Amino acid sequence: MVSHSVWIVGTSRSGKTARLVEQFCHWVKLENQYNESFYTKKSGRKKGSHVSEFLYLKQTEPGVLVLAANDDNRRELGDIIVTSTFGKYPVRAKTPLGFFQDEVILFWPLLINSLNLKAQFPVRLRPETEQELATKLWRPQLDEEILQIAGVNESRLVRRILDLLQLAAYSGTPCEDIAQILARGLGENTTTLEPEFLACLLLDWRNWCLERGLLTYGIITELYSQYLLSDRNYQQHLTKRYQAVLADDVDDYPSVARLLFELLLDRGAVGAFSYNPDGAVRLGLGADPNYLEGLAERCRVEILTGPPPESLSEQLTKQMVELVTEPMVLLSLPEIVRSIQTTSRAQLLRQTAEVIANAIQSQQVEPEEVAIIAPGLDAIARYTLVEILVKQNIPVESLNDQRPLISSPIIRALLTMLALVYPGLGRLVDRDAVAEMLVVLSRKQQLPENSTDAIHRVSTNIDPVRAGLIADYCFVPHPDRPNLLPVSAFERWDRIGYAATTAYNEILQWLEQQRSQQELRLIPSPISLLDRAIQRFLWNGSNLPYEQLAALRELLETAQHYWEIDTRLRQIAPVETTPHTTIIEFIQLLRRGTITANPYPVRPIGGARKAVTLATIFQYRSSRRSHRWHFWLDAGSPLWAKGGAATLFGAPFFLRDRLGEPWTAEDEKLAEEKRLQRILTDLLSRVSERVYLCHSDLAVNGQEQIGPLLPLVNACVTVISESTEKLRNPAS
Repeated sequence: MVSHSVWIVGTSRSGKTARLVEQFCHWVKLENQYNESFYTKKSGRKKGSHVSEFLYLKQTEPGVLVLAANDDNRRELGDIIVTSTFGKYPVRAKTPLGFFQDEVILFWPLLINSLNLKAQFPVRLRPETEQELATKLWRPQLDEEILQIAGVNESRLVRRILDLLQLAAYSGTPCEDIAQILARGLGENTTTLEPEFLACLLLDWRNWCLERGLLTYGIITELYSQYLLSDRNYQQHLTKRYQAVLADDVDDYPSVARLLFELLLDRGAVGAFSYNPDGAVRLGLGADPNYLEGLAERCRVEILTGPPPESLSEQLTKQMVELVTEPMVLLSLPEIVRSIQTTSRAQLLRQTAEVIANAIQSQQVEPEEVAIIAPGLDAIARYTLVEILVKQNIPVESLNDQRPLISSPIIRALLTMLALVYPGLGRLVDRDAVAEMLVVLSRKQQLPENSTDAIHRVSTNIDPVRAGLIADYCFVPHPDRPNLLPVSAFERWDRIGYAATTAYNEILQWLEQQRSQQELRLIPSPISLLDRAIQRFLWNGSNLPYEQLAALRELLETAQHYWEIDTRLRQIAPVETTPHTTIIEFIQLLRRGTITANPYPVRPIGGARKAVTLATIFQYRSSRRSHRWHFWLDAGSPLWAKGGAATLFGAPFFLRDRLGEPWTAEDEKLAEEKRLQRILTDLLSRVSERVYLCHSDLAVNGQEQIGPLLPLVNACVTVISESTEKLRNPAS
C-alpha cells in the first residue's frame, strides 16, 4: 500500500517549508472537487482513477496539528498555512514541547487518576524558579565534598542535574532508568558524581514537584511520553482530534516526537514532514535527528534539489569542507570570500565595524542585508560593534540577546523603589542605587517629535550629578526603614535647581503615599506596586522603546509567576517567615542574573527592522534567516567546532541509537567534524553574495587562535590586514 504521508528532504533554503504548505493545500483542495469520504479508496469511482490514490482533508473533520522547531518558526508557519487556506481549516500550530505541555494540562485529571496525585491545577515552573527550588531541596545533600568532586559551583551543578531529567524525558527514558544509563555511559569516570546519587536527587525532585502540582519541561515531557501516550483513553481522544500532522524541520525534534507521529499514523492520520540532513541545530539540547529520520520508512520520500549551481552554497561548500577536513590541500577560495585580519581582537572589532559602515554608506548593501555571526559573543564584542555602527547611524539588532534583566537601569530602579516602600529590605539598597532610581523615575514625559531613535531621546529632570548629591545628603540608610529626607536637608539645596527639586518632591510624595497604603494593606501585592510605579513614572502615555518595554513586561511576568509559585507552596506547607522574605528572595534572584528579558512575543510587532543582524551561530541557524553578506567573526576561534552552551552534559548518552553507550575522545572528535561540516553547509546556504572571515591572531585572553577555520582564512583574499591598516593610517 502506497503511503499518503510525505517525507521531504532538503538542505537549508531549498523550499522544504513551501513544499510542506503546498502538500497541505493539495490535500484540502481535493475536498472542493469531490464530496467523498475521508479515504477516497472507498469511493465509488472508476478503478484506475488517479484521484483514488490521494487522501484529502475535510473542513468537517477534526483539525490539523502543525509543529515547528521553535516559537518564531511556529508563528511564521501557522500564518503561512492560514493565509494559503484562507483560514477555512482548523489548524493548531505548536512547538513539540508546547504541544506536550498543553496536552498534559488538558488531560491532567487523567494523570491524577493514573498516578494517584492530589487534585490541584498544575502550575508550570519557569527554568529560573525550577533551579532555585531544586537548589533549596538539594542543598543539604550538596555539601563541599560533592561540589569538589563535580568541579563546578552549586548553581552549575544543579542546572546540570536538572538537564539530565530533561534529556532523559526527551529520549523517552523513565526517570527510574537514568542511573542505569549514566552508569553505562560514564563507566569508570571518577571525575563525576555517582549515577545512583544523581538519579536519587532527580526522583526526589520529580516526586516533590508532582505532590505540589508543579511542572517543569522535563516532567511535562516524561508525563506525556510515559503515561499519556500509552493511555488508551488519551489515544482515542488524540486520534479523534487530528486527521493530519505537518511537522517542519523534524531534525530538531526530540525522539519522543516520533512516538507521537507513529501513533497518529497508525490510527489513520496523514503526515507531511520536512527534514534537513545539514540541520540538527538542537543536537546536544535534546534533539535526535537520526531517530526521527527512521520515520521516513513510513512515508513517500521526496528529495528537493539544492540551491541553483550558480549559488554561493554550490560554489563554496565543497571547497571549504575540503580545506577544513584536509588542511594540506592547496586551494584558493574565490574573491567572494574575503578576510579581515588583525593582531588583536580589539582592532578586529573596530575594523569589521568600519568595513560594514563603509559598505552601507557607499550603498553596496543595505543594513538588513548584513549579518555578523560568531561562535560566541561576549559583552565587549556586542558593545563595541553596536557602539561603532550606531554612531554611524546604522541600527543593529542583537538576535535573541538574552542579557540579564538586572542589567536594565529601569529594572534596578524599580527594585530599589520596592526596598524603600516595604519594610525589612534596607540591606538591599545603597546610595548609588537610590541615585540611579531618582534619574530613572524623573524622566520627562513630553518627548521631542520626529526623532528616529526612541532610546536616545529620553531625557530626565534629575541628571546623574544632582541625583548623586541628593542621595549623598538626603538618603538615610537603615536595615528596616531606609528613608529619603526632604531636599532642604541638603544645605546647598539651591544648587539642585527648580526642575530637579520639583521632580524629587513628586517622587518623595509618591513613595510616602505608597508606604502609608502598604501599612494599611491597601496594596494587594508587590506586583501591583510595580505596575503603579511603571504607570506613574515610566509609561504615562509615552511610547517606550521596545527594549525597555520588553524588560518591563518580563519583570511583571516574572513577578507574577514568582508569587503564584510562592502562594502554591505556602498553601501546601505553610512556613513561618517574615512577611517580606519573598520580596527579598525575588530581588536576590534577579540580582543573580538568571532571568533574561524575553517576554512573549519575543519580537516586535510589525515589519522587520532595517538593521544589521548580530548573532551567535546557534541563534542565527535557529532563526532560519538569510542575508546577502556574512561577517564570520573570530574565524580562527576553536569554538566553531565546539557545541559550547548548545550542548548539555550527558546529551550523547540519551540518543536512541546509542542509548547509554560511553562517549569517547574519538566520538567527540568525529562529532566536532560533523558539526563543523553542518555549520559550514548551513551558513553558506544562507548567504547569497559575499562572506568575510574576520580573524585576529590573538583572542581576548591573549592566546593565539588556531581554530579549524584558519585554513579558510589563509586561502582567501585579504581585504584589510595589519599592514594595510598602517598604510591607510600612518599615524597609527
